[in-house]
Amino acid sequence: MTLPNFLIIGAMKSGTTSLYHYLKQHPQIYMSSTKEPNFFALEGSNLDFNGAEGKERIQRWIKREFVTSIEEYRALFRTVGNETAIGEASPMYLYSPEAPYRIRYYVPEAKLITILRNPVERAYSAFLYMTRDGREPLSEFSQALQAEESRMRDNWEWIWHYRHSGYYYTQLKRYFDVFDRNQIKVYLYEDLRVSLPFVVQDIFRFLEVDESFVPDTSLRHNVSGTPKNGLLPRLIFKRNPIKAVLKPLFPHVLRQRILASFRSRYLVDAPPLAPEVRRELLEAYRDDVLKLESLIERDLSGWLK
Repeated sequence: MTLPNFLIIGAMKSGTTSLYHYLKQHPQIYMSSTKEPNFFALEGSNLDFNGAEGKERIQRWIKREFVTSIEEYRALFRTVGNETAIGEASPMYLYSPEAPYRIRYYVPEAKLITILRNPVERAYSAFLYMTRDGREPLSEFSQALQAEESRMRDNWEWIWHYRHSGYYYTQLKRYFDVFDRNQIKVYLYEDLRVSLPFVVQDIFRFLEVDESFVPDTSLRHNVSGTPKNGLLPRLIFKRNPIKAVLKPLFPHVLRQRILASFRSRYLVDAPPLAPEVRRELLEAYRDDVLKLESLIERDLSGWLK
């Protein structure tokens, strides 16, 4: 049975959803239909996460989306045909302490792709994303940061680990310790913003597929923002049973274009991050960012301004 030979491992809220959709268009690349199976992070887990929705509701959703057994995971790739690059995108892998070792056990030769975003911006984006979807009960980012430790003790799902998810050096070092450096490609979120065609072509080259293929990159996926007031925006962005029923009725490409139209119409720009919160997070991340610079050999001074 087929297993993936490449993985997009993170980071959360750093452009991985858009990259998944761009790579999925390539005729030589197979991406799992479940975008974030999270198998290597959660193998054997009973998925007893908590969250703002309450333990019972969040467990029902997680058990529909996440994969915890190797049999279920292999089934995601049963329709692989002539594609030479076989992958999936689970940004939880970068944050998971267990994922690198499980990846090494099952697919030791896998190529690994990660996108790193300024950790302060990434944390705030995650908060806005959860607010957009009606899953963050606190109205202020500073309040959510203060609640993070207690949420972690109560085993809230990892997406709520706004601050802790941004310590990239600690997370990425686990992969550099386990895999050959040639198996790991590290990009910055800024690379996607400034030179997306180059990044996509470079990934095609890394995966050894036809690098002349040009995907449609006109759509941005999973964009954060603040929903406008009203019932319709809440129905569009909040997790609800109606969306689950309608989803299979629309082809994937059409669904993405409808969502993009809804976002442009019903999302407004979020307020800027409060300067005092930015300063606090910058100091919290400073040492980790400086060590990350040496690890990936990239200038990250812009993150510390």
